[in-house]
Amino acid sequence: MKVHFFTGFPGFISSQLIRALFQKKQAQQVITIVLAGETIKAHKEKNKILEDFPDCSIRIVEGDITLPNLGLENQIIKEIVPQIEVLWHLAAIYDLAVPRDIAWKVNVHGTTMVNDFVSTLPNLQRYMYFSTAYVAGTREGVLRENELIRPTAFKNHYEETKYEAEHRVEDLKSEIPLTIIRPGIVRGHSQTGETIKFDGPYFFLNLVERLKGLPFIPYIGQTSSTINVVPVDYIINASTFLVSEQSAEGKTLHLTDPNPHPVQEVYRTMVKLVTNSYPKGRLPFTLAKLSLQIPFIRKKLGVEQETLDYLTWNASFDTTEAYHILQKGGITCPDFIQTMPKMIEFYLAHKEEKSYQIQIK
Repeated sequence: MKVHFFTGFPGFISSQLIRALFQKKQAQQVITIVLAGETIKAHKEKNKILEDFPDCSIRIVEGDITLPNLGLENQIIKEIVPQIEVLWHLAAIYDLAVPRDIAWKVNVHGTTMVNDFVSTLPNLQRYMYFSTAYVAGTREGVLRENELIRPTAFKNHYEETKYEAEHRVEDLKSEIPLTIIRPGIVRGHSQTGETIKFDGPYFFLNLVERLKGLPFIPYIGQTSSTINVVPVDYIINASTFLVSEQSAEGKTLHLTDPNPHPVQEVYRTMVKLVTNSYPKGRLPFTLAKLSLQIPFIRKKLGVEQETLDYLTWNASFDTTEAYHILQKGGITCPDFIQTMPKMIEFYLAHKEEKSYQIQIK
């Protein structure tokens, strides 16, 4: 059975992927590279996974993806390089407010180092690289899976560095069997609501929760844009199918919602489910943006100011390639509005726990 190597452990998606691979018997041995400061957390997550899969193994090796040979000791390299048949690269800085130098070091330089490491693997059968649908930056209109076009601008350094990183992986397509995954905005599990951090669409839940004492909660601006949010179980089901699907080799695939809902509809539903009332009135978008430039207000509301840039962005992600491949496995994206109650139920149960909240700067 194939040995799978992971960066990004013990992150939520990597942990869920490992569980799914064990459950589907697609893997029995996993190797994960972990920063020294993350080893205690990684071992706790490893033990939780192996309680459910005692016949499987997870080997944790200390390293750093920003260093040559991923900072691994020579003896470890000799041991694991011949074993690795699938490499999953998920490690990245996902924060929309991340400074450029930090984002570049991890997302771009780190991916370059992982690419170099991948090129040394003699038995590699698939390189699974996690990019983002938002490499498109400020480009609008229909965004296609086979396009990687530099936009005139990016909304933040996260988008820019993920674009640069994907370019470096794209260059390997003629040499290495790889698949590039471009997820939409990832939320918790569609059936259980489970997640490990409240970011992305959860910023709006923070806003609604902290304003619910007001006589009413207003809409934010007026927009016809849609928002593309996908549950983590869709990402897991799709990715574990794609890793062994021959037709996915050499492809870049949008794991986005093919039927995204309008921003206004999503916000309206959130307000209703949290407060049992619909929003009324309208706060001008420019005023909302100006307000979030003040650190005190950002922290009080639990919203990163970069989040607002996505509310008026008019773009749609074409999913033709992903759809044709995933239909072989009967994999579809659950509807956001229909499954939102579980998301909010989980949020309300854990909203007071600091470990779930993102530190707003």
